[in-house]
Amino acid sequence: MSAKLTEAALADLATRALAGLGLEAGDAADCARILVLGELMGLSTHGVGRIESYGERIDLGGIKARPAIRVERVAPAMARVDGDNGVGPLVGMRALEAAMALARETGVGAVFARASNHFGPVAPYSLIAAEAGFASIIGSNATTTIAPTGGREARLGNSPVGFCVPNPGGRPVILDMALSMVARAKIRNAARRGEAIPPTWATDRDGNPTTDPKAALDGFLLPIGGHKGYGLALIVDLFAGLLSGAAFLTRVSSWSENPEAPQDLGHFFLLIDASRLGPADWLAARMRDFAAILHDTPPADPAAPVLLPGEIELDRLDLHRRDGLALDPALLARLEALAARG
Repeated sequence: MSAKLTEAALADLATRALAGLGLEAGDAADCARILVLGELMGLSTHGVGRIESYGERIDLGGIKARPAIRVERVAPAMARVDGDNGVGPLVGMRALEAAMALARETGVGAVFARASNHFGPVAPYSLIAAEAGFASIIGSNATTTIAPTGGREARLGNSPVGFCVPNPGGRPVILDMALSMVARAKIRNAARRGEAIPPTWATDRDGNPTTDPKAALDGFLLPIGGHKGYGLALIVDLFAGLLSGAAFLTRVSSWSENPEAPQDLGHFFLLIDASRLGPADWLAARMRDFAAILHDTPPADPAAPVLLPGEIELDRLDLHRRDGLALDPALLARLEALAARG
């Protein structure tokens, strides 16, 4: 492994790599913020390594390096964002900023983004919002990889969705999840390593559960909770794709099959200004009590205490902020090569 990078050094490298792809300096920094936070939280499949795949599509003309992103306020607490086919985390940041501005003014903010691309992990957006005092529900649609319950062809994306409640002076609770059993990237990683996968992760192209990652990549991801996961994936796409005016279901262009074509992904950001519900000490006390009830649960395994959603990721964030983070040397070299293009 390479020498460990500080958060500032990783952010600088990611920003320079994105600028090397043609993004304006400020846009590159905002985009890097999401990917770096994801990396520090241990969400490496959606971290700084994504810059390479974004760059491949920029070079092919599938993503605009310098989009003209437009924010249109359509109601006192609602806005639409047209991402103009920009890099997803940049569109996501502009939508988050718009939602925070609306929520500060009115107490709630709902923003729907269209003409976007893969926007990275949800948890960094949730954390940024929480640190500013906002509870949030955030989601995106995705390329189709999940068959609807009872079906034999993919019709739904593995759409990520996140829920977060802030905790003044403490840690927020962050639930960030995709709606399949695992992210497709984990299956790709298993295929690269030549490892089998659990039969609950995916099916082959005929709809049969498989432990072969290559067969799984040719087949379909399994949703969490069976038909309930199918329903949740459908609802996320209705909010992120249909209501935003973006593509939805099979209308979303495949990143892997058509990298030169705009995906027209959609996102939604629903924010609540928690300070409107009570002062900071009121919310902090309630959050402490809430967490204590769960942490005090007698564990089935004494070595595995009960945790709140997001604690593992926030532990990783604290660790990496303190001790630095080691990137794979090959990835580090590729990012430095992209940065040298700037």
